[in-house]
Amino acid sequence: MHKSFSIDFEFFDFFEAMCFIIDENGLIIRYNKSAERVITDQKANTLFPDFVEENEKQDFAKAMTSALHLRQSSNLCSKLRIGNKNIIAELFICPFTSFNNEKIRKECFVQVKDITQKKEREDELQRFFYVAENTVNPLQITDTEGKMIYVNPAFLKVSGYSRDELIGENPRIFGNKKYGRKFWTEMWDTIKSGKVWIGDVENIKKNGEAFHTQLLISPILDDQQNVTGYFGIHRDLSDKKTLEKQLIHTQKMESIGTLAAGIAHEVGNPLASISAIVQVAQRYTTDDSVKDKLELVKNQVNRISKIIRDLVDFSRPSNFELQLTDINKNISEAVEITKVGVKAKDVIFDMDLKPDIPRLHLVADQIQQVFVNILLNAADAILESQKKEKKIIIKSEQSHNNEVVITFKDTGTGISDENIPKIFEPFFTTKKEGKGTGLGLWVSYGIVKSFQGEIKVSSVYGQGTTFTIYLPIHN
Repeated sequence: MHKSFSIDFEFFDFFEAMCFIIDENGLIIRYNKSAERVITDQKANTLFPDFVEENEKQDFAKAMTSALHLRQSSNLCSKLRIGNKNIIAELFICPFTSFNNEKIRKECFVQVKDITQKKEREDELQRFFYVAENTVNPLQITDTEGKMIYVNPAFLKVSGYSRDELIGENPRIFGNKKYGRKFWTEMWDTIKSGKVWIGDVENIKKNGEAFHTQLLISPILDDQQNVTGYFGIHRDLSDKKTLEKQLIHTQKMESIGTLAAGIAHEVGNPLASISAIVQVAQRYTTDDSVKDKLELVKNQVNRISKIIRDLVDFSRPSNFELQLTDINKNISEAVEITKVGVKAKDVIFDMDLKPDIPRLHLVADQIQQVFVNILLNAADAILESQKKEKKIIIKSEQSHNNEVVITFKDTGTGISDENIPKIFEPFFTTKKEGKGTGLGLWVSYGIVKSFQGEIKVSSVYGQGTTFTIYLPIHN
């Protein structure tokens, strides 16, 4: 048999939450000390619904009706203004019965729990989550052991992994063993002490490619300043690395140009002497075998001389004068020169030259040399590929960036990814021995640069190559 008991409302004075008793009209009958500390100017006949924000009064009225007539409790989240304080509160509304002169009165008990700070933190977390999910910077959060507990879509995109593959894993799965134990020990010592660590790292994608980022790792601290996890944000350094490679390449080209001038001077004179001696020996000998060998020596001397001339042409300023040049006419002449070669007889030259291209201040012979070098290389690649389609597509047009853009696209063998960065280096060639000196594109690179232009190459191995030349228009 259950014994009935009753409690005095003073019991609720020990509650941290504000507690109210209201009648069926919403009139506040009693409230506890927590509420008293907030209600500083309480007046008689104060209605609790007056505390509730206007657009939420209807929901509160329904909760009161359920408590008074259906004896059901309700939970609401509502904005209130109590006293001079605006709060966001969790409301618990339940039926309450009191006795007055032995009469039973139906009333409501309302508990008000201030969750303003909690809601603000939730809103901040939601805003952070939205930013994290939509930023272009890869983000990751790990626990104190270094296991990933969050990665954003940008991180998934750059790494190539799915979320399921990363959550619970240690970031060492991206490591390429480039950095020693000391590097990572210093990083861990820094972040475990509550400090921020910043460094450039090279990670490995799922497909094996490298990706370079500047990584900032910040410890996540609780209210007692204890480390509860780590937040990492990556800044893509791909463009920076590309610029560094371009700078190194440019410096290398300048150094080689200086070296070329010295080589031309030191080797040119002895070669001239050798050539003269060979020619004298050829005139005086009657032995056919000796003549053949001397002719071979002469041919090799001429080959070396041509290489030196190319080096000199690249390493010293041209003596030719700039003149207004018709690029389309220049391209057409370069095509005709290329067609003269026997090896290009089966190659189709498809030209799309826009007529509205302005004349450019160039050295006509030099820029034509660039076009011929590219066309001859394209013809070689096409014949080497043994494809049925033997075509070089040449286009010229004026871009919106005040440039003339010339493209040469062939259906040749293409260039492998590992050889693309070397394509403009001197003496680099993929042709068989004796088929090329490896100076044509190097010289072409120098000529285009001398006109403040750019030359770029893109290729798919086995399918073909495209060279694109950008020449500025100087009005």
